[in-house]
Amino acid sequence: MTQRTEPAEPRRSVRTLRYLTLALTALLLLGVGWTAATLTTGRTPGEESAEAGFARDMSRHHAQAVEMAMIAYDKGQDPAIRQMGYDMALTQQAQIGHMQRWLQEWELLPTGSRPAMEWMPDGVRVGQDGLMPGMATRDEITQLHEAPDAEVDRLFIRLMINHHLGGVHMADGLLKVSDRPEVVRMAQAMKQTQQKEINELRKLELAAGG
Repeated sequence: MTQRTEPAEPRRSVRTLRYLTLALTALLLLGVGWTAATLTTGRTPGEESAEAGFARDMSRHHAQAVEMAMIAYDKGQDPAIRQMGYDMALTQQAQIGHMQRWLQEWELLPTGSRPAMEWMPDGVRVGQDGLMPGMATRDEITQLHEAPDAEVDRLFIRLMINHHLGGVHMADGLLKVSDRPEVVRMAQAMKQTQQKEINELRKLELAAGG
């Protein structure tokens, strides 16, 4: 007698459910952040303020990190890499929501007239390729998308360490010039989290013999 077995649930269905969970959690975190932001008092950042520049540029910077993190979550071989990718995507997508909400509250557009990174106090600008510090090129992102499974972890680690170093640099720049409480808190949280993740990624890199 042949024993019947239930068909395994396709991996894509599980992945879709997790994506939906990720999106829902980010929206819930955004709601909490919006409530906190509306309670903040003090001057409203203007069009050319460091706070507006930070919110706009870091949103773009984060968006690339979310893309890379979701590739790692989907294709990574090491469970630690997949978990890290999930956590990064969740955290940074929620932070994008916070920053976009700030701009709405400040009655500013998501994009401004000033060049990217012009708000930074140390004079760092975007490169000739138009990328902010630490950002991967489009070719590198394509390589990550198309990398064989065995190469995803190694490439993700390298790209994300560089990306986070750039993000920490941008957070430091904001902290030098801003006194806006909710923006300062966000920049401090970004710096702390990303520095911790850099350390974790370097440990994984060493463990893999990178």
